[in-house]
Amino acid sequence: MSTRSRVQTADAPQPARSAPSANPSRASRCTEALRDIAEDCTVVSEDLLAGAYSGTTPNTDILQRLISLRDLVEEAIGVVVVRHRAQAQPLKELVPIAGISEDRLRKKYEPTSVDRSLTTRSRPEPATFHPGTATAGTPTLRRPGQRLAAALSRMQRGSGLRQWELAEKMGVHESYVSRMLSGERFVSWKYVKIICEMCGQDPGRMKPLWEAAAGGQRSDTDDPGEYLRTYLQGLHYAHGSPTPETILDTTHHVITAEDIDRALHGPGIPEWHVIERLTLALQSLTTITRPLWRRAQTAAEHSTTS
Repeated sequence: MSTRSRVQTADAPQPARSAPSANPSRASRCTEALRDIAEDCTVVSEDLLAGAYSGTTPNTDILQRLISLRDLVEEAIGVVVVRHRAQAQPLKELVPIAGISEDRLRKKYEPTSVDRSLTTRSRPEPATFHPGTATAGTPTLRRPGQRLAAALSRMQRGSGLRQWELAEKMGVHESYVSRMLSGERFVSWKYVKIICEMCGQDPGRMKPLWEAAAGGQRSDTDDPGEYLRTYLQGLHYAHGSPTPETILDTTHHVITAEDIDRALHGPGIPEWHVIERLTLALQSLTTITRPLWRRAQTAAEHSTTS
């Protein structure tokens, strides 16, 4: 081949890379995965924050949490890249932010590989908080089982019923009831219903708290917004039904009385920072509330666009 021919070949325009084709199904899966990963980052971050404030957490534990965060961020980047492609958006838009070439993005975050990793990923456990271990100025956060027990115990005391009366109805020993109401023993849904009915309360009021304590998922037939509000109402009741003024003092007035009323009674779904502050003020775990809020928010968005 002559020099002129080689120059002409080199100067000839290269065929344009075909535009990415849209894949709505994959884009939707990526969106859900991104939300899961974001929640996992919150779980690990809260654990890291608690460890950093404790002053006694071993450096090895701190480093492990940092490594977990790094891995989650890398996983999230892959999901974002794949979603961008699935939405038929050009990868070159991500190049300046990612700091690597388009070809490198395409090869490093290959869709089928990312899909495969998402199907096998494991999620971190929520941070464990123990009563009495919180640092000064930090509220002790209670697990759902403790919140449920507190609500049922308050219900029993308010009704005037004695524990032996509940035990007689349940067909168990009084000490068994005592352990359930103190949070030492898990309360089955059967017994939750008996306690509520004997105390003149609607068992449905305790359902979200019980499902959270049982580690189960809510029923798909429940309205996500109403389910979230019922869960928050259960936390509020378990915490002694504090007044809005008390909650505002606890949150240092970063939310308003209107925010509190809307979170507990509607209408609509407040922003996450409102739900987060209210959950913490009620000494409960945000890692439990966040997925409920996310489902409620998603349902609200769908209802406005349909």
